[in-house]
Amino acid sequence: MKKARMIVDKAFRVAPVDKRIYGSFIEHLGRAVYGGIYQPGHPSADENGFRQDVLQLVKELNVPVIRYPGGNFVSNFFWEDSVGPLENRKPRLELAWRSLEPNTFGLGEFAKWTKEVGAETMMAVNLGTRGTADACNLLEYCNHPSGTKYSDLRISHGVKDPYNIKLWCLGNEMDGEWQLGRKTMDEYGRLAEETAKAMKLIDPTIELVSCGSSFMEMPTFPQWEATTLEYDYDYVDYISMHQYYGNPENNTDDYLASAEDMDAFIRTVIAACDFVKAKKRGRKNINLSFDEWNVWFHSKKEEEDITTNHPWQVAPHLLEDHYNFEDALMVGLMLITLLRHADRVKIACLAQLVNVIAPVMTEPDGAAWRQTIYYPFLHASRYGRGTVLELLTDSPVHTTQKHGEISDILGVAVFNEEQEELTIFAVNRNLKEDVELTVDLRTFECYEPAEHIVLACDDLKAENSAAGENVSPVQKSCGRTENGFYRTVLGKASWNVIRMKKN
Repeated sequence: MKKARMIVDKAFRVAPVDKRIYGSFIEHLGRAVYGGIYQPGHPSADENGFRQDVLQLVKELNVPVIRYPGGNFVSNFFWEDSVGPLENRKPRLELAWRSLEPNTFGLGEFAKWTKEVGAETMMAVNLGTRGTADACNLLEYCNHPSGTKYSDLRISHGVKDPYNIKLWCLGNEMDGEWQLGRKTMDEYGRLAEETAKAMKLIDPTIELVSCGSSFMEMPTFPQWEATTLEYDYDYVDYISMHQYYGNPENNTDDYLASAEDMDAFIRTVIAACDFVKAKKRGRKNINLSFDEWNVWFHSKKEEEDITTNHPWQVAPHLLEDHYNFEDALMVGLMLITLLRHADRVKIACLAQLVNVIAPVMTEPDGAAWRQTIYYPFLHASRYGRGTVLELLTDSPVHTTQKHGEISDILGVAVFNEEQEELTIFAVNRNLKEDVELTVDLRTFECYEPAEHIVLACDDLKAENSAAGENVSPVQKSCGRTENGFYRTVLGKASWNVIRMKKN
């Protein structure tokens, strides 16, 4: 059997995990809102129309921050349409996804819903078809106490206390040709700078996310990051990153090797941020908000058919990827990659949360259920709180077609000092061979394995559904440490959560 070795040392600290790394995303897209989190008349709906079956599955994930209302949707979002009495709200053509937006669910409803799930709002402003003035008006509506036009408008809508939203995105994917109001680097940089300056005059306590390149393969990347940050460096706190992976060529080895691409993407953006910091003689780091990440490729044909041939529907079935077991492994690898960069990745949003490329799915008049990708995210959010430790790994390798040699084992360690717990997340991405793992825990005296959770399946294409789960975690015999070393076997193609507690 192949053998791998890890060294975990209390002294090798990377950074504390910002809990917002386990954020998610709700966009007015497909059935994310209507028929997802909100469905008046559903058997589980409460007096607000919120589906309680969905709410319970979201609460289980313990998501601390949720980005809203887009996404591409935000670049033609008129926030005034989504507030106030329902009888005064009018439907609007939603151009990003060629749908009909009824505006029966808006900012006030989302604020109520996030309060119920225990999450904060990460609000995006429209810098596509609108600009600085509208962003300031929205901020005033949300955060100013009273005595002004927009704060008093909020109060007239029955909301006395400010929403006090502290995290704001300055637009979305502004270099994308698909984006309404697309900007050049210089156009966006100037607009973001002036908008950020004005917003921080209204509320100096907010944090702002500058818009990065839409994804790593954009021809503008990474010059976009360097150019736009030269404008808004003094006013923003984060820069956004977006990336999705898929396996349309059915090459699982290279699919799982995409974690290497994600790592390179993060390192390149950090380099661009630090270049601007150096050029400006700056003192602050611009940290990363990886506010869209997931697997997305299964539903592309259906999406194109609906938006092209069947437009202007309310909540059409868009981007409803049904995930399989190998997708769960990929999500696990992406989580590990984010955690390994906890010193600079402070916010991350699994895109999205319900029905639209999501861990939670709903049947229109039936149940809500967990997709395969639900479980790695659940485990990371539940056990990945604390401080990331530099995990020294000596792993066997295997060869892939596009990525060359890659390690069989990719892992990360998180130390929760307060709870006296150590968690190792590891994926064996060798599809054919188990790997015997030895972990050097000599600096963790008296720590013993508490459990070893495994997500594995003989069928890489196995999916879950409302009828039942073909992919769900199991407990493995976790054994004991001996002379400061722990030994176990990571099965082929498996997601592993090894939890240690002080005895």
